[in-house]
Amino acid sequence: MRISNKAQYAVRAMVRLNLCVATGPVSSKTIAAKEDISLSFLEQIFVKLRRAGLVSSIRGPGGGYVLGRQADEIRIHEIIESVEQTLVPVACMDEEGRCNCDEQCITHTVWEGLGRRIRHFLSSITLADLTEDAMEQLSPAAGGLRSICHLEEKK
Repeated sequence: MRISNKAQYAVRAMVRLNLCVATGPVSSKTIAAKEDISLSFLEQIFVKLRRAGLVSSIRGPGGGYVLGRQADEIRIHEIIESVEQTLVPVACMDEEGRCNCDEQCITHTVWEGLGRRIRHFLSSITLADLTEDAMEQLSPAAGGLRSICHLEEKK
């Protein structure tokens, strides 16, 4: 099973937003540049994140995106499921874990169990947890929050 690029980008965008929570709204342009994601693709992702209540948008000068809830209340599975139809491990299962076959396949219990474990694992990790991990990876000498959260002005 592979997590799609869309789901990975959604998680990365949410971590970037949380890293920048102290600086105010963050533009999609900034996130796209910092995370090397196509701006148009990222905007599609933000539409879904907004519908799920995971982000809010602020219009106007200085506007951008902010988290819709506290980072410790947002689970990684919520982010992924907001942009993906389902997290089932095999194509023959629907989002409730039911088999699409006329008769249930003989390996159904294996795939059902795997799906539960994946969901449980992703439910155990919050956005706050991932952000803490990201902070440990970022070098303090890299320019602080300004370089993490803003595009450099061209002179």
